[in-house]
Amino acid sequence: MKKLVTIVLIALSVNAFAQNNAKALLNEVSEKVKSYDNISLDFKYTLENLSENIKQETKGDVVMQGEKYRLNILGVTRLFDGKTLYSISVEDEEVTISSDIDDENDAITPSKMLSFYEDGYTYNLDITQNINGRKIQYVKLTPIDSNSEIKNILLGVDAQTKHIYNLIQVGKNGTKTTLVVNSFKTNAPLSKTLFTFDANKYQDYYINKLD
Repeated sequence: MKKLVTIVLIALSVNAFAQNNAKALLNEVSEKVKSYDNISLDFKYTLENLSENIKQETKGDVVMQGEKYRLNILGVTRLFDGKTLYSISVEDEEVTISSDIDDENDAITPSKMLSFYEDGYTYNLDITQNINGRKIQYVKLTPIDSNSEIKNILLGVDAQTKHIYNLIQVGKNGTKTTLVVNSFKTNAPLSKTLFTFDANKYQDYYINKLD
């Protein structure tokens, strides 16, 4: 019995140590992100579902400043000015406008990508990998909400810069999405109109207002 109690205590101590270390690392990442006025990323995005025989790969870029962002991916520009989301499709000549973004609460949107882990997850340190000479420490996050569509997330953090290198999200439906950051730039001079929707540029587009 004493041996069993000792084993349980050791296991709990190791788990608590891992959680504390994971929290400390994520706190460092959060503080680093919040210290920047703006962040620009180029990234590779992969969506896979083996059971459905789906594999999609694409590249994108995003500029973020606080809650605002300008995201280019799959031929669509998503512009969020802090209140309203504009999705601009040049191919379809259509602009979708929405002020109700509650449906994205469970999704990792650009404005949340570098800070989403601060609430709603339990976390533990996972594996460490050497990728192109960089030490990447992974943290495994599990949603506290049992109704979440997310099974778990692996967040890869560059141990030296404390920047997020990649994110691997596994859904309960078997879908895996992977985002790898190819370039990470900060505090670049931005146009004052970068996050502003200019309706005059899209007079010939179909405007779809969702609310």
